Amino acid sequence: MSYFTSSTGSGSSWTAKQNKLFEKALAVYDKDTPDRWQNVAKAVGGKSPEEVKRHYDRLVEDLVYIESGQAPLPNYKPSGSNGRGLVEEQRLTRNLKLQ
Repeated sequence: MSYFTSSTGSGSSWTAKQNKLFEKALAVYDKDTPDRWQNVAKAVGGKSPEEVKRHYDRLVEDLVYIESGQAPLPNYKPSGSNGRGLVEEQRLTRNLKLQ
């Protein structure tokens, strides 16, 4: 089971909120943090250190899979209700400047 499907797969389920808290906790508690998985579990809430470690391992597996080019690219539909699509949207926004 992958990180991306673990929120709906069997076993321990993860809500969108828990996934967001998990991602934020990983940014705070890096690999050199003592008791990393206990800290991440505390930040997420409702998960054991073992569950967050398994979730992390799945995330790493998915990233390796994606970065190796084995994951298929998504088939995005053209954006916009007028059917112009991405190329037209890029042309229209080319001259916009962020302030």
